[in-house]
Amino acid sequence: MAELTSTKLNAEQHLLLDQPLLRMPYEISRKNFKAAQRYVEREQTHVLKELKTTTTAAASSATDATATLANIDTMLNRMNGLKRKLEALHSEETTIHKATRARIQHLDNLYAIGSLADVKYEEWSKVRLDRLLVDYLLRSGYGDSAKVLAREKGIEELVDVEAFVQCDRVAESLRNGRCQEALGWCGDNKQGLKKLESNLEYELRLQQYVEMVRSGDTKKLMDATLHARKHLAAHQDKSFAIRAAGLLAFPPETPHEPYRSLYSPERWQHLSELFIKTHNTLYSLPPRPLLHIALSAGLSALKTPSCHSAYASSSSNATNTTTSVCPICSTELNELARNVPYAHHTKSHVENDPVVLPTGRIYGRERLLEMNEKMGTQQGYVKDPMVPNQIYEEAQIKKVFIS
Repeated sequence: MAELTSTKLNAEQHLLLDQPLLRMPYEISRKNFKAAQRYVEREQTHVLKELKTTTTAAASSATDATATLANIDTMLNRMNGLKRKLEALHSEETTIHKATRARIQHLDNLYAIGSLADVKYEEWSKVRLDRLLVDYLLRSGYGDSAKVLAREKGIEELVDVEAFVQCDRVAESLRNGRCQEALGWCGDNKQGLKKLESNLEYELRLQQYVEMVRSGDTKKLMDATLHARKHLAAHQDKSFAIRAAGLLAFPPETPHEPYRSLYSPERWQHLSELFIKTHNTLYSLPPRPLLHIALSAGLSALKTPSCHSAYASSSSNATNTTTSVCPICSTELNELARNVPYAHHTKSHVENDPVVLPTGRIYGRERLLEMNEKMGTQQGYVKDPMVPNQIYEEAQIKKVFIS
């Protein structure tokens, strides 16, 4: 019964790591719907206004037929433009629905697997590992490699390559000292950013203002003042606009804060990081790569104090017999897992009559004596199986009491 319980697959726990799989297409679909709604409302208002004006003019014979036909052609052109925009959004929406269907099917396959020992679970896990690798490559800026991996593994519908590529493109433009792409993205996601109460657009507008003031040109300074009145004065925090106004009194080489930081070239890197953080928050994505989260959870589940013991380390003790068995003790993962918390076990399995050796290791007394007998240890002495080159008197063994 215990073995059956340990191998039973709990799909709900597995899916804790896969929430972004469905959240991302949902958020993109919602954004497209809002964009379509905005296009329709804008064009509807304009066309109805023009139609009413044209109808009134035609009825009163104030204009000739040529002008009326020209107005009608203008309205038709606007409606054709609207049609093209909606068709593009519809095509993207169809792609999103297809990807969502594939993702739901991928997650549903997990519920059809009853045991961790099932070969189907191994296949499903490999697909998830491929997804995590693509996610890691995308977040690290290797968009082309991510595309190739997704195509080779046939998981293009299970990853959001284009969304991350666009994010990386905008972040790179900020690092190169350009705000236009980021401001365009803010315009496309205006409602979502407003709901998040994000300061990203204000920070970008402030950077534009800083660059105008940095030049020191009189005309630029006047443009900067108009820019601040238009884009910065509406900020809820009045100190934001006051701080911006203070830049007019301080040159770029000033040592005084906060103006020194505002003039600093490092601010572009700050804006890039702020954009990535806002992008991930808007699309409900974790701040760290999913691969890091999965690896941290796996390392923590396996880690024990002995994995980083000064007496038994895979890097310092060549006789350590656990090197080939314990992943945490391996050379590749030992340092990586050093700062990861130890596993939290709700059940304790302790051998009878536990004792502790001077090395700090705990064994059951019967098991310890049995292992020493097999190692041929002299009567009255014991060895730690993990440090066989050290020998201790039996009197040095101390009984352990669990409290």
